[in-house]
Amino acid sequence: MTMDFPDMIRQLVVSALPILIAITFHEVSHGYIAYRLGDPTAKLMGRLTLNPLAHIDLIGTIILPGILLITGAPVFGYAKPVPINPANFRDPKRDMAISAAAGPITNACLAILSLLILKFLIIPSASLLPGSLGHAVLTPLTMMFTQSIIINVVLASFNLLPIPPLDGGRVLVGLLPHRQAVAYSRIEPYGFFIVILLLMTGIANFFVTPLINIFLAFLSLF
Repeated sequence: MTMDFPDMIRQLVVSALPILIAITFHEVSHGYIAYRLGDPTAKLMGRLTLNPLAHIDLIGTIILPGILLITGAPVFGYAKPVPINPANFRDPKRDMAISAAAGPITNACLAILSLLILKFLIIPSASLLPGSLGHAVLTPLTMMFTQSIIINVVLASFNLLPIPPLDGGRVLVGLLPHRQAVAYSRIEPYGFFIVILLLMTGIANFFVTPLINIFLAFLSLF
């Protein structure tokens, strides 16, 4: 179901900043962990920065979220992948998996942080501000942090699809025995097309939706 224009603008306003933060921290976490494990590639290329302009991808950061917004689907996106050279790692197979896992873990942490801010700062502030002022200030903030929770949960869940070059695929390659890991990693050049096919056929939902539910169940503990 598509949204009318005012709803679309409102959704865009409350989603833009959470999307930029989610994808920026996701990519920086990959590069930072890789740097700590011995690979300076991302640092040398200026990608260990929280400036979102360094990470924006035309399709993943602008076009895809826009299409999802227009169609009324959950809004999320992705940034330009941070460059990592496994040859710089002491244990390339293990360290690549650790670097890949950093992205979804970061998004999970951002979802938790958004929930805690919403619960302990924004909602309690409703009783401290006058009615009209409280509504004008707190309603957009509530919508923004709610979107942050959703965006980060969806981004973490989607990236855990076990298809390289997605993070879940690279983690799986790191966990498999050497022979199976080498064989499985060969699908990476076709991974993007496989993911698109899984999304178009709805098969991806059988994996992503349960993960989203698990994340949301975990967040309910907070």
